[in-house]
Amino acid sequence: MSDEEYMNIALKEAEQALNEEEVPVGAVVVLDNKIIGIGHNTRQKTHDITNHAELIAIRDASRKLGDWRLDKTTIYITLSPCMMCASAIKESRIKRIVIGVNNQDLKTKEISDIILKDIEIKDGIKSQESLLLLQKFFKKQREKNK
Repeated sequence: MSDEEYMNIALKEAEQALNEEEVPVGAVVVLDNKIIGIGHNTRQKTHDITNHAELIAIRDASRKLGDWRLDKTTIYITLSPCMMCASAIKESRIKRIVIGVNNQDLKTKEISDIILKDIEIKDGIKSQESLLLLQKFFKKQREKNK
């Protein structure tokens, strides 16, 4: 499968998050062209700040492999990782990140670049689709809070 096809699966996870009234972020961990981890944000539902899409997908992959070392994997994420998730990606030794929307401000990007300096990063894959989901979510939140 291609980067775009794996990102489509991450987008389906993001759509699931949107349907659950969570920030629509999805993630997929791939090893040898096989999905071994998948997740979407569930912070609101679980009341757990660590339930970001990336961490759920990493936990899923680690359970399936029986190892926390994911050194030959790629993670596909619909939105650039926060610092917590960037650190988890680094610590799990993921070798490659493919990002839909890179939504980091300058300061956050500088810190992420330091954390992820040895990891291959490709962004802009399915960025429009990822962005539309985020815009839909935040528009709905603004309308709800009027």
